[in-house]
Amino acid sequence: MTFEWYATLFGFALLTCGTPGPNNLMLTASGANFGVRRTLPHLVGVALGQPVLQLVLALGLYPLFERWPLLRLGLQIFGSLYLLWLAWRIAIAGAPSDPARRARPLTLLEGLAFQFINPKAWMMGISAISLFSLPGTSYWPSLRGIMLTFPLAGFPICFVWVLFGYQLSRWINTDRGWHRFNGSLGLLTALCVVMLWY
Repeated sequence: MTFEWYATLFGFALLTCGTPGPNNLMLTASGANFGVRRTLPHLVGVALGQPVLQLVLALGLYPLFERWPLLRLGLQIFGSLYLLWLAWRIAIAGAPSDPARRARPLTLLEGLAFQFINPKAWMMGISAISLFSLPGTSYWPSLRGIMLTFPLAGFPICFVWVLFGYQLSRWINTDRGWHRFNGSLGLLTALCVVMLWY
């Protein structure tokens, strides 16, 4: 594995982790609603979840979905329902100052587990393995390189989305503004369901 291989992989990881998707929308909402410190476990879960998913894919999970379409359909249905539930939670969160509000940020384990139903995470994992894994005896060393590179690139770029949400929260100073902000992010998260079916 050459320097060029690592540099290209790092650029790919930055690009795929940094573009909008369910993770970044949810991290933005969490940063705005709960602040940077309380969102960190969710962020760490996202960063660790991608290499865990890549390992599971490399060990042979993806071919199972190709062989058994009902298994894939079940994941799509469950993933869609869970994503819609998370979108609903974001949309109805209300203002952070609302005493009736019961929302909380995702935990580390919830952030990690979400990667297994996140359509963008699956696309990233499959693409990374197919593009950057090397044949023969280099396969597992190259996979280790992929699994180490994604958290190194993903954590800081996703942290920017958390900071973006936190900065937005400083400009929203009315309950109506919070309802609009959370409703918009909830709708965008719900629209990510479309990615599960294409």
